[in-house]
Amino acid sequence: MRDTGRPGRLRFTPKGQAGTSGQLGPKSEKRAIPKKETAGETPPQTSDPSGASPPVGNRSDPAPPNTKKRKLQFDEEVTPDTTIPPKSVAPATSGQVGPKSGKLRQDSKKPRPSERLRHDGEPPPGNEKTDTPPDSKRMEKSKLRMEKSGNKLNTAREKLANQKPQKNPGPVKTISRAVQYQPWRYVHGKIHEVEHENMGTEAAHKTELAGEHLIWGGTRFINHRIRTRPARQVRKWESRHISARADYTYRQLVQENPGLQSNPVSRFWQKQQLKKQYRKQAKEAVKQGKKAVRFTKKIARTVAAFVKRNPKILLLGLVLFLLIVVLQSCMAGITTIGNGLISVVGGTSYGSSDSDIEAVDESYTALEKDLRDRLSRIESDYPDYDEYRYSVDEIGHDPFELASYLTAKYGGYTPAQVQTELQALFGQQYILTITETVEVRYRTETDTWTDENGETHTDTYEVPYDYYILNVSLKNKSLGAVALTNLDPEQSERYAIYQKTKGNRPYLFEGNIYAHAGEYTDYDIPPQALADPKFAALIAEAEKYLGYPYVWGGSSPSTSFDCSGFVCWVINQSGVGSVGRTTATGLFNFCSHIPPGEAQPGDLIFFQGTYDTPGASHVGIYVGNGMMIHCGSPIQYASINTSYWQSHFLGYGRLP
Repeated sequence: MRDTGRPGRLRFTPKGQAGTSGQLGPKSEKRAIPKKETAGETPPQTSDPSGASPPVGNRSDPAPPNTKKRKLQFDEEVTPDTTIPPKSVAPATSGQVGPKSGKLRQDSKKPRPSERLRHDGEPPPGNEKTDTPPDSKRMEKSKLRMEKSGNKLNTAREKLANQKPQKNPGPVKTISRAVQYQPWRYVHGKIHEVEHENMGTEAAHKTELAGEHLIWGGTRFINHRIRTRPARQVRKWESRHISARADYTYRQLVQENPGLQSNPVSRFWQKQQLKKQYRKQAKEAVKQGKKAVRFTKKIARTVAAFVKRNPKILLLGLVLFLLIVVLQSCMAGITTIGNGLISVVGGTSYGSSDSDIEAVDESYTALEKDLRDRLSRIESDYPDYDEYRYSVDEIGHDPFELASYLTAKYGGYTPAQVQTELQALFGQQYILTITETVEVRYRTETDTWTDENGETHTDTYEVPYDYYILNVSLKNKSLGAVALTNLDPEQSERYAIYQKTKGNRPYLFEGNIYAHAGEYTDYDIPPQALADPKFAALIAEAEKYLGYPYVWGGSSPSTSFDCSGFVCWVINQSGVGSVGRTTATGLFNFCSHIPPGEAQPGDLIFFQGTYDTPGASHVGIYVGNGMMIHCGSPIQYASINTSYWQSHFLGYGRLP
């Protein structure tokens, strides 16, 4: 403890450091805190015989090496009073109010109380991180400046390159300027004639002219500045980029060769030399560009002079060049046409061989034959029914539709590859439904009996019984309609093309009348035949559908017709009869058969063997004079005296 010279103020000062408490008045004495004794340790002996604790931080004995509890102590080690404290130890402040003599420390360098304390066993603070050397930071900043100026220079050059050149005013703009100038000139000329008579008018006129010239000049100046701004930006950033590159290059040289770094004058001189070098390179680049432009102009002038001296040679060369171009164009056109023809033919032709196409069609026809056989066995397969009701569409298909569908979906195909597809397609086209209906009907029964008087009586009873009906329905959805549902849009387009061109193989299936459209034939029915009202109604309904195409399974105008569907529709809609929907064989069995000599207009005519099916395979309506109306391909009138129809003739039938 030392006396500060002022009464009533005490300061506790560790050895080697001035006191810093700054407390006014006497400081209370510290209590001696008893310390816990551990086994094997003796309490430290104090040098003060009075038993008072020594000053804090002036303890002479070091801390035990294996102290388990962390204690707080001062960072400064105890040194004798005679030694000079090391420079690393900060001198204590006195707590004086007001400025202190001598140089003041910066706030960042003043010791803080928290820095004077540390736990036992911890290393002294500081030297934990190594700051980045200033030269590295300057190098990084210099590099960033160079990159930034380079980006700005590239952007400015792009804007300058994209700037549209100034256009000279066209005739319309020139005329409009002249028109605008004339009224101004006329007005100011009139004012100038009379402005000398009045000084106020003259001053106002001159002020107005000065203002107008100022506005025009300012407008031209602003437009000029706007137009030249990209070029000025390029010059500005070129200068900055040269300076930045020179600075960065200089710092790289200094970093690689530390001996180059000397005094500021030398550094400035080196940077100026680098800038001079980069400016020289930029000037050389501009000079080379100008040299290339001059060289191009010189070549153009030389060529122009040669052409002027030798026009015939130029004309001959031009003719030869045009001839070569024409020949090349012709060859390219021929090649294109040839490739187009090949593509058209290849894109509209079936990809399979004729034998494969016919074999696949025969496989599909075999499936249809099996279906006909099944229909013919209905009554034997389902016996003991009281009635069999049939609603059956014609069984058949257009072979070109099958070939077009398979080609559109598979391209080239063989019978073995499409057997599964044929089964699936057949199941979609034909829907066979067999259902049973039970009706309660009544029959009359009589009972004869004799009473006790010997008289005979007869009673009549209505007895109910079950009437069993088997309904057989076969729906032919048409192969073409089913095929379109299985194809995507691109395949559907190819399918339509194949159908229109018949795969460039129209000779296939020549014996099938349903595959080859016949010529439309018109016919005028004799007036005496139309005297029969039933026949007239029948023909009126039939002629509504002349020209409709043949569609397998079709039985209405919405789907078009096949042969039996057409005849059934006409009979049912005209009111002549009611036959439902049945096949040609069904109609043949429904009618009464008549010899050819007794045939009349309105009778039905039947044919067999037009395709592979037993019984009647085709039906039409006889109209007299050896003509019929039937659903061929399309619905039309036809003569029955041709060799084809005569070879397939079956007979006539008359509706009941």
